[in-house]
Amino acid sequence: MSTSTSPAAMLLRRLRRLSWGSTAIQLFILTVVTFGLLAPLACHRLLHSYFYLRHWHLNQMSQEFLQQSLKEGEAALHYFEELPSANGSVPIVWQATPRPWLVITIITVDRQPGFHYVLQVVSQFHRLLQQCGPPCEGHQLFLCNVERSVSHFDAKLLSKYVPVANRYEGTEDDYGDDPSTNSFEKEKQDYVYCLESSLQTYNPDYVLMVEDDAVPEEQIFPVLEHLLRARFSEPHLRDALYLKLYHPERLQHYINPEPMRILEWIGVGMLLGPLLTWIYMRFASRPGFSWPVMLFFSLYSMGLVELVGRHYFLELRRLSPSLYSVVPASECCTPAMLFPAPAARRTLTYLSQVYCHKGFGKDMALYSLLRAKGERAYVVEPNLVKHIGLFSSLRYNFHPSLL
Repeated sequence: MSTSTSPAAMLLRRLRRLSWGSTAIQLFILTVVTFGLLAPLACHRLLHSYFYLRHWHLNQMSQEFLQQSLKEGEAALHYFEELPSANGSVPIVWQATPRPWLVITIITVDRQPGFHYVLQVVSQFHRLLQQCGPPCEGHQLFLCNVERSVSHFDAKLLSKYVPVANRYEGTEDDYGDDPSTNSFEKEKQDYVYCLESSLQTYNPDYVLMVEDDAVPEEQIFPVLEHLLRARFSEPHLRDALYLKLYHPERLQHYINPEPMRILEWIGVGMLLGPLLTWIYMRFASRPGFSWPVMLFFSLYSMGLVELVGRHYFLELRRLSPSLYSVVPASECCTPAMLFPAPAARRTLTYLSQVYCHKGFGKDMALYSLLRAKGERAYVVEPNLVKHIGLFSSLRYNFHPSLL
């Protein structure tokens, strides 16, 4: 009896090996087709994907972006030139209650003419505030002009509509700046001036510091309302030094120094692995559940999300304010920073104690203070502003590029 069953058992084992072998071949083919054909074809124009063909598309996409920015700058200029006045007087774009809950301070310098960056930013904020209505009645727009010369046309135009603080309006500078100060230290001093002016002028609960090339996203006010009134009531968030509303897309991949992203990446595999395994087993008409197949699909989905670009999957969080995530901040960059008033005052003290220079800008200074002073800071994902400026205010850029 045992001799008759032995060949059957051997045959069964061979069939099982054949079954697994065919599965392995199928998964190998799926991997080759996905990462060697389908993903490169679908993603070769995605700017923040590993499949992006930089040498094919970057120059053209950069030029198209600049042309579009020029058009939007002209549209923003016409927006303010055609803004109707009331009874012959020039209207203030947005006036909050006597003591605003949130001051939106836009820091501006005179940069590349024609693009009207600051007009794009202010016009978008104005439009979103109008759409927001009563929930945003406690929000105040405030322009901080830190241009040394008097040639900042856009700031002069906006002064008819928005309250403005001009750092260099008089002949004396109370903030100790002199023409020999390096551009990085001047930028920090400008930031200190604008943050302090916001606090002294309005005494708000929060100050949102926005650089003049950071255009707000459509969801910015509902998301901030949710974060500040609900999420930031949690003890570990309540005393944060600042909340960043922007992190460069090119630095949002999983393979980065931020350890929290590794946990998120593993979570992606744990979520999609079993799902893809169930789909595969169902369509392949294979009974039961296979742990090796699940491990494969976990790694497969993790690799696909990383190579396509984490940035694009983060966009799914825009479906609801409650889906936005708040994670520990890293050092780069400062296009939009939210400060609770007490934290803003601590920041003024901290920044007065550091000196900025090339390789140590204000963003790195702020980040270095977290550990030195025992503070915490966070960044919201996905971004709540779009960085549209390809011309830096710190260094000359004769060949502006998206990357």
